[in-house]
Amino acid sequence: MPAGRYGWTHGDFQYRNLLRRDGRVVAVLDWDRLGVRSYGEEVARTAQVQFGAGGVFDLDRVAAFCSGYRSVIDLSEGDLADAVRRLWWKRLTDFWQLEFYLDRQDPTFGEMFLTDEALLNWWTDRADEVQAAYAPR
Repeated sequence: MPAGRYGWTHGDFQYRNLLRRDGRVVAVLDWDRLGVRSYGEEVARTAQVQFGAGGVFDLDRVAAFCSGYRSVIDLSEGDLADAVRRLWWKRLTDFWQLEFYLDRQDPTFGEMFLTDEALLNWWTDRADEVQAAYAPR
């Protein structure tokens, strides 16, 4: 069971699910994953989706995002460390992109699998740096 506090979370909070007008967020979309889960899990996944691009993490942005989130929601370093380890393991063992690629024959998901694999490889080689970026004060 994930460590830390739980509460209602979006479940898929990312730039694709934000509607903007005049540079401001005016709506959050795609609430089909709404549920009660660990806040650490939500933070870890959101930062990975937002700042894990091109096969690397933007660790400065991860740190800034986590610091901002932690200024509002009390998350301990241990709670985030647990969430990051769980997310890494989930990404290591999850092949959903290949299922979409093979079952639906959608080439977009084949490329997504390769991009995510590159990030996972980079993340594995720099696990301590990634962990440190998730737990700034």
